[in-house]
Amino acid sequence: MALSNKVLIYGGRGALGKELVDFFRSKNIWVLNVDMSESEAANSNVLVDPLQSWVEQEKNVLNGVESVLNGDKLDAILCVAGGWAGGNASNKDFIKNADLVWKQSVWTSSISAKIGAKFLKPSGLLQFTGAAAAVEGTPGMIGYGMAKAAVHQLVKSLADYKTSGLPENAVPFAFLPVTLDTPMNRKWMPKADHSTWTPLSFIAEKLFGWIFEPEKCGDLPKAGALLELITKDGKTEIKQI
Repeated sequence: MALSNKVLIYGGRGALGKELVDFFRSKNIWVLNVDMSESEAANSNVLVDPLQSWVEQEKNVLNGVESVLNGDKLDAILCVAGGWAGGNASNKDFIKNADLVWKQSVWTSSISAKIGAKFLKPSGLLQFTGAAAAVEGTPGMIGYGMAKAAVHQLVKSLADYKTSGLPENAVPFAFLPVTLDTPMNRKWMPKADHSTWTPLSFIAEKLFGWIFEPEKCGDLPKAGALLELITKDGKTEIKQI
């Protein structure tokens, strides 16, 4: 692959983001990381100031991406920023946690969509990260469920490039994992059945194939697709919601 192939990873310092940065760099793909801290593995970085408002973050990220790309376009935008916080309506941190996860998931996804409208190549992929749990009610983690449901709605709204503002034939979709096999999840859930957790490598390999070797893939996502990741006995399948 030539370095003319460019991918933006929003959240490249998180567990999944690091996996994607390392995997795409190993394939000689040029990677731009957008996050609150720099990725040494990425070719370039645009830093996000968490103290800024949504509008200020959008302005600064877009300006940073435009400066780095210098007229080039992106093959894909992979939004894997996010986080988790729990709590039902009676929890003392309910609103605090809802505010946090909204910023982590909805702000980042919305800005990624804006980046896509400006800098994605025609037929490019725009991947978001939803959650399988948010297809239904999430009483023990209401803020998280609301934020991820909003991401699902965003993907549906972006599905038709003719009306969504995305480039021609762009493919926005979301992965809806149940549980990702990350170091933090293993730390907090050491006794869980890890054979039902989705390996980060599965997502990295799948995204690379869809972006750069679509002719070898028989399961290309459709625009607007919500793709649940179901892992059993260490094997992962994709189910469209």
